[in-house]
Amino acid sequence: MRVLVACEFSGIVRDAFAKCGHDAWSCDLLPSEKPGKHIQDDVRDVLDDGWDLMIAFPPCTFLANSGVRWLWEDSNYMLASERWEKLCEAAKFFKKLLFFNGIPHIAIENPIPHKYALAMIGIKYDQVIQPYQFGEPYSKATCLWLRNLPKLKPTKFIPKNRVLQQVWKEPPSKERWKNRSRTYPGIAMAMAEQWGQALESGR
Repeated sequence: MRVLVACEFSGIVRDAFAKCGHDAWSCDLLPSEKPGKHIQDDVRDVLDDGWDLMIAFPPCTFLANSGVRWLWEDSNYMLASERWEKLCEAAKFFKKLLFFNGIPHIAIENPIPHKYALAMIGIKYDQVIQPYQFGEPYSKATCLWLRNLPKLKPTKFIPKNRVLQQVWKEPPSKERWKNRSRTYPGIAMAMAEQWGQALESGR
């Protein structure tokens, strides 16, 4: 099965699918952090390359509910106006990936979106997952929009008293956005195993 992991520079999801025997490629404007099959390009230029499955992680800065207040609370009108423009661009890119008809199976991952982003995207997410449902001792609500894919089933629950709030405690730095964007290995392996099996059994 040919798998495209869009907007991924870490190689975590790509490598999980490769480990399960699939022809998996990551694609991002940045180079891959780890050796592997990687396309350093705008993913829109490779969507028509015969993929069976795409898992995409489009930029969430202007879509996520965690940053919605900046659309209204910035006293600088020009900056606030630019944010709305970037929100529209981000939603357009998100929809390009979600509704692309050339790939039969698609999953889009993003944090919980604010109501303006949802209105622009036009469809609510299908599932909300947490890392602690997949053997990772962290809390990070993550939404999945699914096209012709089953919902992910939890693989290993971590007790709440062992769950850490790693994401919002990440200290400010140039690498902060990278550290917050990486997929947890437990979730990546669940995607590879469950969606890989579902698609192979459906052939």
